[in-house]
Amino acid sequence: MSLSVSVLAVASEAYPAVKTGGLADVVGALPAALAAEGIDVRTLVPGYPQVRRALDETRVVRQFATLRGGPAQVLAARVAGARMFVLDAPHLFDRTGNPYVASDGKPWADNANRFAALAQAGATIAYEGAEDFRPQIVHAHDWQAGLIPAYVHFMPSPRPRSVMTVHNLAFQGLFPASVFASLGLPDDAFAIDGLEYYGDVGYLKAGIAFADRVTTVSPTYAAEIRTREGGMGLDGLLRKRSDVLVGIRNGIDDTVWDPARDFHLAARYDITSLDSRRENKAWLQKRLGLAVDDAALLFIVVSRLTEQKGSDLVLVALPTLLDRGAQLAVLGTGDPELEHRFKEAAQTNPRRVAVEIGFDESIAHQMQGGGDALLMPSRFEPCGLTQMIALRYGVVPVVGRVGGLADTIVDANEMALAAGAATGMQFAPVSFEMLESAIDRACQLWRDPVGWEHMQKHGMVTDVSWRAPARAYAALFRDLVSA
Repeated sequence: MSLSVSVLAVASEAYPAVKTGGLADVVGALPAALAAEGIDVRTLVPGYPQVRRALDETRVVRQFATLRGGPAQVLAARVAGARMFVLDAPHLFDRTGNPYVASDGKPWADNANRFAALAQAGATIAYEGAEDFRPQIVHAHDWQAGLIPAYVHFMPSPRPRSVMTVHNLAFQGLFPASVFASLGLPDDAFAIDGLEYYGDVGYLKAGIAFADRVTTVSPTYAAEIRTREGGMGLDGLLRKRSDVLVGIRNGIDDTVWDPARDFHLAARYDITSLDSRRENKAWLQKRLGLAVDDAALLFIVVSRLTEQKGSDLVLVALPTLLDRGAQLAVLGTGDPELEHRFKEAAQTNPRRVAVEIGFDESIAHQMQGGGDALLMPSRFEPCGLTQMIALRYGVVPVVGRVGGLADTIVDANEMALAAGAATGMQFAPVSFEMLESAIDRACQLWRDPVGWEHMQKHGMVTDVSWRAPARAYAALFRDLVSA
């Protein structure tokens, strides 16, 4: 019988309680997948107002007379049936709007304090337990939980083991060195092999330096971040810790993302009823103000609008896309200048380009259900979830050959097409010229309906669920507690 392991996961967001991006999807879906592997996971998140409104069966399991400036308590609760812990600290988290930034778009001035509190609470629960839950491992997600491995490292033995998962190395949680004195860590933790990062304090660096294991969200990204080009200044530390670093691909929740049961769609479908996608496409085109034209290849973008995501390249390549008779639908938010340029493109090309600034879960589902091809020209992409959702929905991804995109999409080269293995198009290097070439390839393949449908079907049967990644995490956790 496999060894049962208890894990405390700590993150700044988890679907469905609170979501600003893919981190929430991962943190929300992984516990259920791990439960099937005999791993008992409880997740600790901050008590933002939207989280507290979502709670059921609430009870207090831990109290702090003062936690970084005010009283706090940890609540045990259920959210949509999932067991969670919530750090109820009104002085830190009871504020409206985005969890990370204020209404002016700038990070909350006390983010260093807020997420140090989350880490301290997480480390306390990991070390002391809560009610009958005594975790053997604490699993920290991204910089907001990055201090946890450091706190646990300096606790007396026996202490829980720690795992640090890097979802995106570009976001490191960097704060002035003056923050360090308030963290309650020993002086020698502020060192080149600890929290110190070019004179600042690095929360993510702390997790990488002190965790027993470090994971990131795809095998290729794990290799990329050990290079000078991809390491964001942490490549030396990551190379030093290569023996404990592993890339485990993310998955998607295939009960949430299932075109056969998706109530957001005008017409549900599966691999045996792909013709129903035409109804979804026409409905989406009408909703977005595009010309209702089944013959036009409808490219979709569902993304943050940033240079990392290659959004600027999409704008430069737009004339090529339109010259080929294709359409473009964009859903996202991000850099104000890029948002403005996309809105201008839609105004200049009515009925051929549609842009929705913001994020709407329903429209995201509808775009996957009605789009033909997904544009994802990311300059770097730790894993990416959108391209895996696209595969599940019969959308053909056109992606840069980086990170998790390289690991999840099989390029429609001559050999892959002949073998019936292709699921999309990759291109490298990530440049305007290579994106333009990939768009041309997509348009050529679109003119072969039989071949296109074959790619759709192969993508739809590709296992992008959490089952295989959960087995990898479970093996890592068991190995860690058995060591």
